[in-house]
Amino acid sequence: MNVESHPFRPFLPEGARLLMLGTFPPAEKRWAMPFYYPNLQNDMWRIVGLCFFNDKQHFLAADGRHYRQEALQQFLTERGIALYDMCTKVIRTTGTASDKDLQVVEQTDLKVLIGRLPQCRAIATAGALATTLACRQLGIEQEPPLGSYATADLDGSQLRLYRMPSSSRAYPLPIEQKAAHYQRLFNYAG
Repeated sequence: MNVESHPFRPFLPEGARLLMLGTFPPAEKRWAMPFYYPNLQNDMWRIVGLCFFNDKQHFLAADGRHYRQEALQQFLTERGIALYDMCTKVIRTTGTASDKDLQVVEQTDLKVLIGRLPQCRAIATAGALATTLACRQLGIEQEPPLGSYATADLDGSQLRLYRMPSSSRAYPLPIEQKAAHYQRLFNYAG
């Protein structure tokens, strides 16, 4: 089986107050852009569009087949939102990016990553596996319920770890309900 390395560098804008973590990107053949949450079948950028612009198509390009990556990166930088994933190397057991189909070979060192974000107040995990891995690394014994958070002490600083619903369309929750969970997170993170 083929070990895949993460295709993107961490997106860490200066002054970021929120770090959003998924598990691992889909295969390149599914990308609509070479950036986080690149699959058009993933609703992350529609959720963000609903939360900030009341428009789930806000970051979609005019052709409807790509995202407006530059506008998205500028928005994330202005809002202080960093992005990465909990896994840096995986084996896809069935070729998908579904948590259940990923064998984790190497995890992101969350403490090192957070160390690069001195103003970070909150971490959000999108999906079950990302949440489990982050909780283990941060010493959180009880995973927070969906849409809620647990507090972690990281070198004397208090961080909130929010467990967010997966933005995958396979996750059985309407996009408006997913957006409501994310809106609370964005409100807290400022």
